[in-house]
Amino acid sequence: MNIRKRFRLFINVVAMVAVLVLAKYLIHNFGFEFLETDIFFPSVVASAIFIIGFLLSSILPDYKESERMPAEIRTALEAIHDDADSFARRTPSVDMDGLRKILVGFVVALENGLGTKQKHSGLTDAIAEVDRLSGIFTQMEQLGMSPNFIVRLRSAQDVLRKCVYRIYYVQKMQFLPSVHVLIQTLVVATIFLLLFLQTEGSNGSAFVFGFVSYMFTYALHLIKVLEQPFRKQEHSVDDVSFFLLREFVDKIGHAQPAAPQHADTKATVQVLQSGTRPR
Repeated sequence: MNIRKRFRLFINVVAMVAVLVLAKYLIHNFGFEFLETDIFFPSVVASAIFIIGFLLSSILPDYKESERMPAEIRTALEAIHDDADSFARRTPSVDMDGLRKILVGFVVALENGLGTKQKHSGLTDAIAEVDRLSGIFTQMEQLGMSPNFIVRLRSAQDVLRKCVYRIYYVQKMQFLPSVHVLIQTLVVATIFLLLFLQTEGSNGSAFVFGFVSYMFTYALHLIKVLEQPFRKQEHSVDDVSFFLLREFVDKIGHAQPAAPQHADTKATVQVLQSGTRPR
């Protein structure tokens, strides 16, 4: 994680705050400050901070839940692959190549669906890949796989569906849109009041204005980031990492297959392995 990526959001916010401080300086020098200090002004700022804190506390649980999704998906993928591979070693007619192709295709579709081209919420292809597993499981059942293992495979498939649907919902829906409108208007109104509030024009007042503006502006950007935990292909350090899934693709790509690996499967593995690897 380099410094540029780590402080990208900080630098963007500081640039916006610098513009606001410059605007405050010009407004003060040209005498456009027409608002006098009032006893109710601190209450307005405190109320805005409280509401922003409320929204952040409501979004953080979704973000923490999202951080558990890659591990749960990796566990389900490992269970499906290992159980199928174990059965395929006794039953060579199992289409392990097709299974590996579906598993790799699922990871590729999941990461591409969360990319910028699909606005971080296009998971229909990933859902379709999970549905394709049913055909492989039916084939294994017909070839004599134990019912207990079939149940395990179906359960792992259900875990994949649950995780994908949960990610899909979190990425697609906005938490309480009306609250967002309230916060945005409060932030704009508070900064407007600060801009046109009469001050002494000292370095101390400029510092206080910059600090309050920084807090409100950064909070707006942070809420936007936390609302979509999976923001692939943006080179952000705040998105949930998929390194566990990429390691799984590497693992099955270098594994000894029970049957000769099809060219399409090799190509799919190479596409994911050779591409850029954002977090």
